[in-house]
Amino acid sequence: MGLFHRLMCYSALLLFLGRTLGATSEDADPIYKTCVEKCEKTGCIEDQCFNDCNFASNKKKLSEGPWYLQDPFYLQWKEWDCRGDCRYHCMLSREEVRLRTGEKPIKYHGKWPLRRLFGIQEPAAVALSTLNLTLIFHGWVSFFILVYYKLPVRSNGKTYYEYTGLWHLYGILSMNSWFWSAVFHARDVDLTERLYYSSAVAFLGFGLLMAITRTLNVRTEATRVMVAAPLIAFVTTHILFLNVVELNYGLNRVVVSIITTATLLIWAIWAGVSRHPSRWKLWVVVVGSALAILLEITNFPPYKGLVDGHALWQAITAPLTYIWWSFIRDDAVFTTSALIKKAR
Repeated sequence: MGLFHRLMCYSALLLFLGRTLGATSEDADPIYKTCVEKCEKTGCIEDQCFNDCNFASNKKKLSEGPWYLQDPFYLQWKEWDCRGDCRYHCMLSREEVRLRTGEKPIKYHGKWPLRRLFGIQEPAAVALSTLNLTLIFHGWVSFFILVYYKLPVRSNGKTYYEYTGLWHLYGILSMNSWFWSAVFHARDVDLTERLYYSSAVAFLGFGLLMAITRTLNVRTEATRVMVAAPLIAFVTTHILFLNVVELNYGLNRVVVSIITTATLLIWAIWAGVSRHPSRWKLWVVVVGSALAILLEITNFPPYKGLVDGHALWQAITAPLTYIWWSFIRDDAVFTTSALIKKAR
């Protein structure tokens, strides 16, 4: 019960920090607001003017003209509209003044002031999302090779490891989540934001399902359906609410915190009571994930305008991802060996 109480207290702390830190003034800076409004009307900030604003004032954009006058898509994605340029450069201008006067950075539209690089909105987050995506792909492929080509299989070609299909789906949802994370942090627009949050919730929800299924050793299809149905219904309803009703950041933070805490709690209890030879890897992932989530919740201001708490969270998840897929492979070997010995 001591472990249970500690993790529940940690969950409450995450929710409290999420609400407390989410209630910042963010865009309350009147000087920033005035700068953006003026820029959208004139197309300029002091001596710096933007082509997109000039096009907007003429009621004509190249992207709305004939296809042969438009830039290729791989160049278009780096371009920003008038509002995007005005917000970005007003933010930089305002933060330079705040730095000179000794004031702390503030959030703008829910995000810390980060500098673009080659048109990428959050370069560190994009690089680390890509790294996590690559590590998951490596882990998923190595798991596939292990269960189908290195471990014994049944006479019908199926694996002895009864969770193979579920881990494959888990890997696909995980890669999908990190892919949209990279896209969203490269270019934050309404579509990429919704895909980012939706894919993350779908992945985390399935992660909770995997934790329940594996730790309780749920093998029969009927029992798996009974376990999965309410969880899938809840996650699907939440995703539909975010996309159809309202993209409510506070509600999503609470849902994600509950799902993540429940998943870590289940794996932690199982690691404590089981005799799995690789349970130490589970402890590393559980403890490391808890620390990483704390960084994500606190989300301190960026260093040099490039790396913030969210980027550090992604950096910590990279080695944890490698260890996690190593545990999954070890679990396949351990379970397969046990089943073969039992069959003999």
